[in-house]
Amino acid sequence: MSRVVAPHIYVIFGATGDLTHRKILPALYNIVSRNGVGEKCYILGASRSDWTDEKFRDVARDSLTKKGLDLTSWNDNHVFYQSLGKKSDDFAGLKARIEALEAEFNLPGNRVFYLSIPPQVYPSTIEALGNAGLNTSPGWTRVVIEKPFGHDLESAKALNHTVHAHFSEEQVYRIDHYLGKETVQNLLVFRFANALFESQWNRDRIERVEITVAENLGIGGRAGYYDRSGALRDMVQNHIAQLFTLIAMEPPTCFEADAIRQEKIKVLQALQPIDPFEDVVFGQYTAGEVDGEAVPGYREEADVPSDSRTETYVGLRLHVNNWRWQGVPFYIRTGKRMAETLTRIAVCFNRAPVSIFRNNGSPNLNRNILLITLKPEEGFDLRFEVKSPGEPFNVKTQQFRFRYDDVFGHVPEAYETLIFDTMVGDQTLFVHAEEAEMSWKYFLPLLTQHVAVYPYAAGSWGPSKTQTLNEHWNAGGNALSKG
Repeated sequence: MSRVVAPHIYVIFGATGDLTHRKILPALYNIVSRNGVGEKCYILGASRSDWTDEKFRDVARDSLTKKGLDLTSWNDNHVFYQSLGKKSDDFAGLKARIEALEAEFNLPGNRVFYLSIPPQVYPSTIEALGNAGLNTSPGWTRVVIEKPFGHDLESAKALNHTVHAHFSEEQVYRIDHYLGKETVQNLLVFRFANALFESQWNRDRIERVEITVAENLGIGGRAGYYDRSGALRDMVQNHIAQLFTLIAMEPPTCFEADAIRQEKIKVLQALQPIDPFEDVVFGQYTAGEVDGEAVPGYREEADVPSDSRTETYVGLRLHVNNWRWQGVPFYIRTGKRMAETLTRIAVCFNRAPVSIFRNNGSPNLNRNILLITLKPEEGFDLRFEVKSPGEPFNVKTQQFRFRYDDVFGHVPEAYETLIFDTMVGDQTLFVHAEEAEMSWKYFLPLLTQHVAVYPYAAGSWGPSKTQTLNEHWNAGGNALSKG
């Protein structure tokens, strides 16, 4: 696949919103300034606000300045704005503006539509694009849809139905910013370009896999969204499901989007049904201390009902019923107000079958562990055993360490990577329609089973009940989480 950017218009719906100015515009700035595509990309902001080109440019300039960025001349000649008015189904003005810009700058009709808008208006916006004839063009047309993709299985199916009524699957880019992280992408290279690891990536060599996505922050001002969503909808169904399938997937036939996505779907198809009372722990944070600061419990947060049972923590034990992973548990945990902000995958290999050092004072050797860290520092660590110098005989755990920043310097932000992929037409890191539906189908029923919600103190590693899933996890954390 060519990675060359063709001249195009990048239309941002929700151009006046926070995501546009906090993530999308800085990502576009980095792309046009670092990849030499500045003369090929024209940005058209679109929203209901009655702004002008000049107003949008001023706000865009301020957003970049706050991040220490400045691309004033490009901004003044390549950034435009179109008010959509008050009618949700009238995009005639938008179409006319796009065509006028294409004529003015001699563009071939290539268009990206980025939906940085509330999920409840995805269907009406997609229908309006189709009804206005903006789902086709003289060049190519792509539509980028932010998460969450639906609220449950039925809404995801309904949204897919609406999308496919106007766009083909090849035109659709369901974005999950976790998949834009360099370490996530490098999972594919790490596994399938290194025979050393791929040959060990199975039930014969791996004892368990642990995936931790922890945040020390609370819900902030997002109670209106979060209390209707919870940790399972907010994190497990999308971000964590994607990490899990990349770790567990079989080798694709080639490094192309369709081949990779099909292998991810096969993992979801092979998942063993979850026992909601044996394989699940839900939790909700109570008052505690994070980084030396006292913080309130979830029910004391602004606009959260005092009797809320919304889970802010999810612990899961998953099993994949296939040849590679039979009998290997995958442990997943994610939560708010935890001990630290950390996204890490721990691949825990089996211990040596016999310790020949048991008579030398080292009866219980630690297992080899591969740590894949996405946050805060993207990189890999491999833990192994060595003898410490001198006497008495003693075995110590050491590690090989690799960090992207140390070797490559600047690492692109996730949105930068994903937005660039939408420009070149690479769907490898985007979610397929079937993936979105299968993930809802598998995880959502847990919310209907009346699973108990256990309290955990803010600043801890979650409910102590989690230890019933994985004895290596407990409320105090462990070396895999913190080391």
